[in-house]
Amino acid sequence: MSTPNSALLRLRSGALRGTFALPRLVQRMLAGRAVNLDGQRLALEAQLLLRLLRMNGRDELWAGSVADSRTALDESAKMVDGEQVPVERLETSVPRPGSELAARLYTPASLLPGSALLVFFHGGGWVIGSLHTHDKLCAYLSHNAQVRVLSVDYRLAPEHPFPAAVHDAYAAYDYAVRIAESLGADPNAVAVGGDSAGANLAAVVAASPGRQPAFALLLYPRVDLTVQRRSHDLFRTGYLLTARSIENFETLYIHPEYESDPCASVLLTEDLAAFPPTYLSTAGFDPLRDEGEAFAARLADAGVPVVLSRHPDLIHGYASLFPLGGRFQEATAEAAAALRTGLTLRREHHAKESSPHREQRRDRT
Repeated sequence: MSTPNSALLRLRSGALRGTFALPRLVQRMLAGRAVNLDGQRLALEAQLLLRLLRMNGRDELWAGSVADSRTALDESAKMVDGEQVPVERLETSVPRPGSELAARLYTPASLLPGSALLVFFHGGGWVIGSLHTHDKLCAYLSHNAQVRVLSVDYRLAPEHPFPAAVHDAYAAYDYAVRIAESLGADPNAVAVGGDSAGANLAAVVAASPGRQPAFALLLYPRVDLTVQRRSHDLFRTGYLLTARSIENFETLYIHPEYESDPCASVLLTEDLAAFPPTYLSTAGFDPLRDEGEAFAARLADAGVPVVLSRHPDLIHGYASLFPLGGRFQEATAEAAAALRTGLTLRREHHAKESSPHREQRRDRT
């Protein structure tokens, strides 16, 4: 039997989907005049969503307390609903010293044996977010990239401050490599990925000595806690991820004396030459835009194959909004395609390197 709260969420979800199904001219009237900033125009879908959030008394991820912020994100994830993605979900766990981490394994239908595996870390400022808030996104990536996805419920602050989440990310990746073959996955094709704070954890794992995932999928990552770049000032308020939200989350996550640790600010890692091939996306109207692009530049300078994709018209968190369609779905589809292509190329390269017949073929005339 549904509760009043669940009924209200379904009503709001239906109203949200109905609004995004309206003709674009009507959506423009509801959203207001187009927003232009820093040579970029905010996508109509993003502007409309922000307008609706403000009308409902929400204009940022921080909702006044840890508990309220977690509840608000959970409710938002339920509201932004869509069609079920055809993947199998398996509730599982990842061992860590002294306990286990809840995890969820996504497997597409008819997946070939020996396919790749993505270890995914959800966003939420290391404070909010869960397996449930990112369930749709993980299912979407699994289905569209044709990979298994292991989503990990790492420990959150303030109950478990830095470096607890980092240790959990290490444990999750190492475990995934160990069990990949038993899952039907290729242990040489285990990737890491995540969005926002989760992308931070994925990048920290990828930069760790002794660990080199097959690929890194980094969606609007937080990579430098020590510097506020230009985008941080330009988009400090009004675009969902605000300067206040960032400050509150990071105050709860990490003591200032550790902010320059490369396990927090991965951009400060001295040597990135062993970092795996990477797809890194940023959103134009996002405080984290410039640091993400600075990290992509550092990877390129280190000789790492990296694709940087800025979506100049979108906001932070766009991948979780893909069920609303339009630009949100287009950008998320690009990420899934990049993951599929990157892992396919990596597996083909590894197979070629491992082949006993690597002799150079002479051209035949």
